[in-house]
Amino acid sequence: MQPELPTYDDVVRASERLAGNAHRTPVLTSATADAISGASVFFKCENFQRMGAFKFRGGYNAIARLTPEQRAAGVVTFSSGNHAQAIALASKLQGVQATIIMPLDAPAAKRAATEGYGGKIVTYDRYTEDREAIARRIQAETGATLIPPYDHEDVIAGQGTAAKELFEEVGELDYLFVCLGGGGLLSGSALSAFALSPRCLVYGVEPEAGNDGQQSLRKGEIVRIPAPKTLADGAATTHLGNLTFPLIQKHVRDIVTVTDEQLVSTMRFFAERMKMVVEPTGCLGAAAVMQNVVPVRGARVGVIISGGNVDLPNYAKLLAA
Repeated sequence: MQPELPTYDDVVRASERLAGNAHRTPVLTSATADAISGASVFFKCENFQRMGAFKFRGGYNAIARLTPEQRAAGVVTFSSGNHAQAIALASKLQGVQATIIMPLDAPAAKRAATEGYGGKIVTYDRYTEDREAIARRIQAETGATLIPPYDHEDVIAGQGTAAKELFEEVGELDYLFVCLGGGGLLSGSALSAFALSPRCLVYGVEPEAGNDGQQSLRKGEIVRIPAPKTLADGAATTHLGNLTFPLIQKHVRDIVTVTDEQLVSTMRFFAERMKMVVEPTGCLGAAAVMQNVVPVRGARVGVIISGGNVDLPNYAKLLAA
């Protein structure tokens, strides 16, 4: 049975809930980025969002939609970091208890921030344990509402508000590049692009080591892969969702990949030329544009920078390498 998919109307309603709660993040440009790509590039900087990533949008929207009974029972989720922080902070702001299932190797900064926002952390080994099974067990024991990182209609709608704001600020675009893990940001962004800039070609960008989305789009069905090892920990997912995949099939032109080396080069560009801290996952879309993975010369190009939450010692090592 085909699940009921969120629409752009859901994105609009999410935008109304987020007004005054989420930051309307800046759109920045760079003459150097334009020269490298040969295009006019507009960076939507979700690294300046509350808790440092776009994930706050979907997390807040999902919790805002809970009934009083659901709020009383709390929420549970699983995440390598940014969704964890988003649910923890959004829960704190709305008076809801949150349990977060995080991998043992999650960046220390992301774990510390999640705990700082009041989230109760349960750890697991991402290479030997099933985080979704752990979440279902906790859900059964506590009655908590499960809010997964991407395959949830309210999460998708919330994530789509970032692209909505981008189009509202800069007008129609020829291309939009969005990082891809489980597909919440990409599918939500595609809904906004289809409504506000229907000729815009939307591209998802994955780490080369974890191209399950690319394989899925080519094969026409969801492909599952082992947990990939990549610097882009926020995109180290194993499969797309039952909601995100059909939206991607319908509205996304293609999915491309970049290497970890290209991500480090793009992180260095942001630090040196735009004075911004961007995490590896947040560099996926920009790397595809600036490394000419998709030729965009002469075009108006949007790039969503998904987040800026990094472990600073590791970040410094990567930039110094």
